[in-house]
Amino acid sequence: MYWTLELASKIEDAPWPATKDELIDYAIRSGAPLEVVENLQEIEDEGEIYECIEDIWPDYPSKEDFFFNEEEY
Repeated sequence: MYWTLELASKIEDAPWPATKDELIDYAIRSGAPLEVVENLQEIEDEGEIYECIEDIWPDYPSKEDFFFNEEEY
């Protein structure tokens, strides 16, 4: 399983919180690349509910990681 920023962004807008099966269903219905579906299928599932993308990929960058000062524009 590997995540890239592009792949992870495909499920960023998923209906959180969600189970593994709900995320797979969302990825398929939204037309996400096959790699996203495969990554989700590889998650070891113990019936967990995922609250956000960071629960799946802890290194997913947040807006704060980009150091963009919106007040300058």
